[in-house]
Amino acid sequence: MNRISKAKQLMISIGFVCLVSIVCYGLSAVIGYRVVAFILLFSVSLLAITLDIFPVLAAAVLSAFIWDYFFIPPHFTLQVSSAEDVILLLMYFVIALVNAVLTYKIRQIEKLARQREEKAATVKLYNTLLNSLSHELRTPLSTIIAATDNLQAGNAKLNAVHKSELISEIAKASFRLNQQVDNLLNMSRIEAGFIQPKKDWCDISEIIYDAVKRVEENHIAQQIHITIHPGIPLFRLDKGMLEQILYNLLNNAAMYTGADCSIWIRATAYADVLELVVEDNGPGFPENEIGYVFEKFYRLKHSAAGGTGLGLSIVKGFVEALNGTITLENVKTGGAKFTISIKGETSHLKFQNEQGRNLSH
Repeated sequence: MNRISKAKQLMISIGFVCLVSIVCYGLSAVIGYRVVAFILLFSVSLLAITLDIFPVLAAAVLSAFIWDYFFIPPHFTLQVSSAEDVILLLMYFVIALVNAVLTYKIRQIEKLARQREEKAATVKLYNTLLNSLSHELRTPLSTIIAATDNLQAGNAKLNAVHKSELISEIAKASFRLNQQVDNLLNMSRIEAGFIQPKKDWCDISEIIYDAVKRVEENHIAQQIHITIHPGIPLFRLDKGMLEQILYNLLNNAAMYTGADCSIWIRATAYADVLELVVEDNGPGFPENEIGYVFEKFYRLKHSAAGGTGLGLSIVKGFVEALNGTITLENVKTGGAKFTISIKGETSHLKFQNEQGRNLSH
């Protein structure tokens, strides 16, 4: 209501009190004028919750006047016949004013408390961001700078193999740096609400294999097993978003499971609902932290250094942008299981060269 001008707030308060008074006047023969006082006080309290102090005080004064003039006998006069009603009127006027002022003060205190909380949350987020990125951005930058310095120095001891290794290190560090920047950009798009899926007909098998290929280019040690239902139709989705969702989940599984672990990705369709499951047989997640893993910048307690805590929050943001849901649970035999369900348009038309695709990896 702070965006509404004071004049409009005054009109709203007067109109609301008048409307309530008209209703009470029609019922006055049944409910009595003392009950009307409680109804009018309640109306002033409702206004105090939303309006500024001046319109509320005006409503309190107006309600006292209306109660006296229209409801307290004798009617249609400001005179009060009994001492009891005089006391009631004075008490009503005082209570209405005090109620309006106290309710407004409480609102102001709550507003200040919210501002303090938001400020504290902003500072905490800022510190978390700096702590998360100081390592994740500095490490690849240091690698790139050190490698380029060695190459530019023209060191005679550097043979072709050494130069190739340095170039490989630069490539890896650049990829890692680009990945972190992409994560920040994606997170900012989600936070700003600028995510607009560009939907087109997608072959789910192709998206899955592309995501797996990207993860395997990071030279992971784990084996990835793919199972795709042979009758899965084409879905009208945002291919880039879905591939990024799968990449983040697979990459997260590769980062936090041992070299001897395996990762499974399964795709099934139930009518117009696409279900994707990414599962591993690693250590899983602490039960008391499962509810927090999708939060921005959240990293598991006692986890090894590395990662900004953005990967899973981006996954959740992209899944929700596709009107889907994602759940996480620990597997009883060990490991974590992410399940994604996305409802969308489907088509069973398939290209000839896509049929008979090998579904084992």
